[in-house]
Amino acid sequence: MSTNDPSGHEQEGGDKPSFDKPPQAGPPSGAPSDPYGTPPPAPGGAPQDAPPGYGAPYGAPPGGQGTSYGAPHGAPPPGGSPYGDQGAGPVPGMPPLGSWPNRITAKVLDFVMMELLAIVVSLPFSDLTRQNGWIGPIWLGYAFFLVYEGLMLGRDGQTVGKKLFKLRVAMLIDGSAPTSNAAWTRSATFVLPAVICCGGLWWPVDGLFGVFDKPYRQCIHDKAAKTVVISTA
Repeated sequence: MSTNDPSGHEQEGGDKPSFDKPPQAGPPSGAPSDPYGTPPPAPGGAPQDAPPGYGAPYGAPPGGQGTSYGAPHGAPPPGGSPYGDQGAGPVPGMPPLGSWPNRITAKVLDFVMMELLAIVVSLPFSDLTRQNGWIGPIWLGYAFFLVYEGLMLGRDGQTVGKKLFKLRVAMLIDGSAPTSNAAWTRSATFVLPAVICCGGLWWPVDGLFGVFDKPYRQCIHDKAAKTVVISTA
């Protein structure tokens, strides 16, 4: 004899309810006309150009999907954001943005490391006592830096310099580590314009753009990759 309740309601004390067809409860009498219970906007609102899904704290992906802030791209967070309730950034829950002295020093350190490596590699093939003997190592250093940043940022958003100065590059939309495409785009946008056309003038222009950018302080290479530099201190 079947024990199914034709009315579709679960009997008290029976088996666990089916999750295939959850019960549809109608709105209570006198409920507001909005069936979704959309909350009113927060006072003051978020920044006009805040990334999508910023109703929740920064790093809580919209709709419960994606990666949380502080976790490598594609890896589930071990119990929430490692920053806890820290929210000194320009949108709710975002950690503080990286300071300009730390960002510049970390970038210079990384660049000098790659140039020194290029010089060591080039020693058997270049005569550094001649003025034009430095051309090869300098160009090789550019190439090393492009590859170095692309690989390191695509791994966890940090280079050696950024680790030392407690900085991390993150995807602006959800705070996850940069995707491989974003990491390489960011690195290429920093290096290639200087190599192709602008020389050393490109880097001041790129950096000054970030100084005047609000509210995320994104340089041109950050804009291109849709990333932001935050502090991990």
